[in-house]
Amino acid sequence: MSKVLFVAVLAAGLVAIPGISSNAWAQATAQTDAKSAPKSSGGVAAMRERQKKCGAEWKAAKAAGKIEKGQKWPQYWSACNKRLKSAS
Repeated sequence: MSKVLFVAVLAAGLVAIPGISSNAWAQATAQTDAKSAPKSSGGVAAMRERQKKCGAEWKAAKAAGKIEKGQKWPQYWSACNKRLKSAS
């Protein structure tokens, strides 16, 4: 618990560390964040693209009243995702 609190205090800039400027601290944390950030795979990017397409279709169909009674987004997304996957 004390380590977490110490890191939070350092990150907030409430405690100064001799020899480290705030600019150097910001650069060091930015480099660490960039290295530790997971890179998305092509599959994840394709899934997000299909989700955007299905979302646009859902909004248009809902506005036009073409959605089956009782159908919710998860059911629509599942069917649309399968359709788009098989088309590619």
